[in-house]
Parts: sequence; structure tokens; C-alpha cells
Amino acid sequence: MNEQEIQQGDLAALGEEELTAFVESRRWFGSKAQDVAGVRVLDSAVLRTQPPLLVAALAEVRFGAGTHELYQLLLGVRPDGDEPDAEVVSEVDGAVVYEGLSDPALARELVHLMRGETTVQAGEGTIEFRSVDAGAFPGEIPAPRPVGVEQSNSSVVYGDDLILKAYRRVEPGINPELELLRFLTDISFPHIAPLVGWYAYSGPLIDATLGVLQDFLPDSRDGWELALEEIASDPDGFLTRLRRLGEVTGELHSALASDSSDPDFAPEEPSAEALALLTATVDEEIEQVFLDLPETDALEPILGRGEEVRERLRLISHAGAVGRVVRTHGDYHLGQVLWTGEDWVVLDFEGEPARPLAERRNKRSPLRDVAGMLRSFAYVASAAELTQGTAVPDDWEERARAEFLEGYWDLVDRTIVPHGEDGRAKLLTVFELEKAVYELRYELNNRPDWVGIPVAGIVRLLEADV
Repeated sequence: MNEQEIQQGDLAALGEEELTAFVESRRWFGSKAQDVAGVRVLDSAVLRTQPPLLVAALAEVRFGAGTHELYQLLLGVRPDGDEPDAEVVSEVDGAVVYEGLSDPALARELVHLMRGETTVQAGEGTIEFRSVDAGAFPGEIPAPRPVGVEQSNSSVVYGDDLILKAYRRVEPGINPELELLRFLTDISFPHIAPLVGWYAYSGPLIDATLGVLQDFLPDSRDGWELALEEIASDPDGFLTRLRRLGEVTGELHSALASDSSDPDFAPEEPSAEALALLTATVDEEIEQVFLDLPETDALEPILGRGEEVRERLRLISHAGAVGRVVRTHGDYHLGQVLWTGEDWVVLDFEGEPARPLAERRNKRSPLRDVAGMLRSFAYVASAAELTQGTAVPDDWEERARAEFLEGYWDLVDRTIVPHGEDGRAKLLTVFELEKAVYELRYELNNRPDWVGIPVAGIVRLLEADV
């Protein structure tokens, strides 16, 4: 790879061994358990042509099993001797290639490109940068800083104004987060951080969303952290906020169901086949999880009860009217909401990252989101005891559920949820059971000390009067 190739955005000759080592070391690389056979750049584009260069690349990660994944790389290029304050990928032919989002000048460049509505030609496709309102950008882009808790994506905050999320794992199709944020921003839904801009790749290789830019809410508190803090100091105080969270959730689902003219958002009647497929899929997951449960004290309340759990799930086939399916958040819990000091804001509309993008765009019962938040109350109460030694009142979870649900039923569009308390209770039980079984598998694999949380949830749902 020579200097002229870099200027043209050609990183195909970047050393595969070095590139593989770099990708495997990133926190956003999601397949660390798999055997990586190699990494190569399939297409790239120079986004900033003045030194230091910024190059966006789509890299194919190949696995020993013959499968592959596609990742977005944002790479800086400086002349040799101009050492960057960032992770170096490679040093070749008088140039240093490094992690670009760590460079303030390069992180700013992505915002400038969105404000300018710029289209950049890649080797095979194009990268389009777009804005909702070019006049909404600050006159001077504030100094960027990376968000410390990087996981499957990379986020950068610009002063107190903007936050960029760059998607690292790239899949074909529009990302549901962009899709839902555009819709909710267009209708001025007040309980989100509005969309400011986005960028996407299109070409023979793939059509995919690469990142979104939103307003940043600097003085907001993460719902999970706020709950842990207030459960320790004033457990009743946090309960007073949960009715409002239920109302905001009801408003969110109603807003997402408000445009019957848009086929991507119009509410639909669920087909019998769709309900049967859901039941069959979750039934299989239950069977697999319960097949080899280790005989431990924590699991004793559910040992040998796999068939009972499966039978409870089958209630969905006899729940009567189940409402309609709509676009939903898809991964709803206390960590996905912020308290601004005055009201709640909902974040992170990607859906469950382990599910394929196309599946995350499916319409679902809004009660699936509700069930996720209800399970979050169980988790935060147990986490307060496990991590902080907090003595949580015995009835705290039940009171939290009641406050949230009262607010939700008050403001949700009644045409999209089951009619009558019995139908709602049955459907919520099914979705909570699905979530608790997923949690059980996760905790068995990652946090064995926490398995008591989903176990208690499964027992409660088995004994629920529905």
C-alpha cells in the first residue's frame, strides 16, 4: 500500500494479519468466541482528504466455519513520524493507520459531512451523509470525546450538544434505530433525543446504515443507575417516577402506531401463523435451556419443570384477542431510558443486537416492550441487594409494576392492546416468561451468581393466576 493508494481510499493491501489483530482487540467486535480466519477490506472511501486522512472501510471478517460478518472501520492516516494518540493498526510505506474516532479532527469530520449533506464515492459504492435540518447544527462543532462504555457500537459526544453512534457490525437494510428516530423526529415526539443526521453506504456490496447523530442530553440520568441509587436512599421516591414512565411508554407505542398510511408503521392484525411461529420458536428455546440445567440450589425451584414452563407459554394460542402488532422499541428496560430531571426520554432503538436486523424491524405486540420493562424492575431490585447490599422492601417490585402499568394503560392507544384485563394479563405473562427464559440462559453462561433473578421470575409466572 503506497501513499497514492491511501489518497484514493484503497486499503485493500493493508496487512491482513495486522488488520485481524486490530479487529479482534476491539470491544465492539462481537464474535470473539469464534475462530477468525482473516479480515480484509472490501470497500473504502476517503472522507477527509487533508492530513490527517479519514477513511471509512467495510471489512469482511471470515471465520473458520466458513461464515463471515461485515464491520465498519473508521481509520485515520497520518504521515510516519506524526504519531497519533490512538490505537495503531499498521505502519506501512511512510504512513500510520490508526483508529480514527479517537482523533478529534476526524470525529468532527463526520459531523461536518452530515451538515454539508455530502456524498462520497467509495471504490464500489457511495457513502451518503444526510441531516434532518442543516440549520440545527451548532455553528462550531464542539470538542468531541468518546463515550467510555463502548460495546457493540462506538459513540462520540460533542460538547453538550450532539452524540454520534457509529454502527460497527454492518447488516443489509436500514437500521431500525434510524428508521424509528426519523419517524418520531418527523412527528415531533417529545420523549426522544431528536435525530440530527445520519450516514449510510449503498452499492453492489450492501445497502446499510453506518451511523446516526442525535441531540445530546448532558444532565440526564440513566434509568438503571438512578433506580439503584434511589432504591438505596428513597425506594418510594423512585416509585413515584414509574407511573410517568408507564405513560411515556404508552405514548411511545401510540405514536409508533399513529400512521396507518405508512406500511412500515401501520398497525396490523397478527396472523395465526405469526403467533404459532412465535410460540414454536420460544418453545424450542425453553426446551433447550431446561434440557441440561445443572442441579444447584439456585435452580432447584425450576428443576424438572420445563414442560410446565412450555405449557404456560402455549397460553398465547388461547389468549383470545391479542391486540395488533406495531413497531416497538425491541429491547426495552431501565438502561434504555433517561430521566432529564423533569421527564423520561427513550434511547437506543436498535432492538436486541443479537437478533438479525431484518427480524428487529418486525412489528410485534407492544406488550413485549412492557414485559421487558417489568422484568427490569425485578432485576434492579435484585441487583441493589447483590451489588450494594441494599435491603429492598419486599413489595417494591409489585408496587413498581403496578405504578408503571397504571400509567401505561391510561395513555396507550387501546386499539393496539388486548381488550380486557384477562387478555392483557395472559399476553404479558407469555412475554415475561419468554424474557425470563432468555435471562436464565444468559446468566447461566455469564453470571451464575445472578441466576436466582430469572429463576424467581419464572416461578412467579408459573404461579400467576391467568
